Amino acid sequence: MNDRDYLLPDELPPGHRSGFVAVVGKPNVGKSTLMNAYLGQKIAIVSEKPQTTRNRLLGILTLRRAQEDPVDAQVIFVDTPGIHGPRHKLGEFMVETAVRAIPDADVVVFLVDVSTLPKGDDVQIAELIKEKCQVPVLLALNKVDLLAPEDVQSHAEVYQALGDFAGWMLISATRGDNRDELLELIVSHLPEGPCYYPEEQVTDQQERFIAAELIREAVLRYTHQEIPHAVAVMVEEFKERGPEMTYIAANIFVEKDSQKGIVIGQGGRMLKRIGQEAREEIEEMVGTRVYLELWVKVKKKWRRDEDELRRLGYALPKKRR
Repeated sequence: MNDRDYLLPDELPPGHRSGFVAVVGKPNVGKSTLMNAYLGQKIAIVSEKPQTTRNRLLGILTLRRAQEDPVDAQVIFVDTPGIHGPRHKLGEFMVETAVRAIPDADVVVFLVDVSTLPKGDDVQIAELIKEKCQVPVLLALNKVDLLAPEDVQSHAEVYQALGDFAGWMLISATRGDNRDELLELIVSHLPEGPCYYPEEQVTDQQERFIAAELIREAVLRYTHQEIPHAVAVMVEEFKERGPEMTYIAANIFVEKDSQKGIVIGQGGRMLKRIGQEAREEIEEMVGTRVYLELWVKVKKKWRRDEDELRRLGYALPKKRR
């Protein structure tokens, strides 16, 4: 029995479709934004900083025609880090995480920023997909809302020439243009299959992990230059203190003493600002008030240290033989 067999429900409608959809592309093209929009809630953090997503995240979307109808489809989005030229061990982990998602998918969505013409990363990713992918590949031309109308056709044609795609769609993940149409296209290419996850489940990640990501998102929002890429967050305690309060203690790790000073800020004001925003986001997730304690610590060159990466949760599982 494989990993996908044991969640077969007793009854499924005829023609029920399900499968894993790997969303791949270079950094900052809108992969996490698109998945969050489909799920109707924040599972993956987003920011304007490239390489925000570091781990593979599952977003589980269970679809019905109407509330009383049987489940029609289950789309399991695999949000991946942006594929780029890595400069350290963390970057290597991120790229390998994204690459591993391609051959395991039932459908691949190649997401690009159509507001600009393809660059070297886009070409390399297209070649990587050709090499590793044996399933339908859909081209999603995102950020059409930023593209001048007279450039739509020429930009779209250049991206379409990068591969042999089973379908393509101009979309805006943020504004919503053709988002539903892309989802219909994705479902139409999924194989018939069971529900792999319970209807109410929307991700495979625990609240503890998402809380750490929401803290990191707040750091990304308020810091600049080298700080965002040098930050990692580990939740040390996550406890319910009664039905209306959750206690969370977390460490924010940076690589240099100067970075620590920036994150804390003068008189602790920056850290307070980060904590306040993160707390509000976490409260929305857990449904209780949150008491959040944050500490900033220095781990020198942690992005280049395999042992530190493993301790911070950036370690790939061993490949099955």
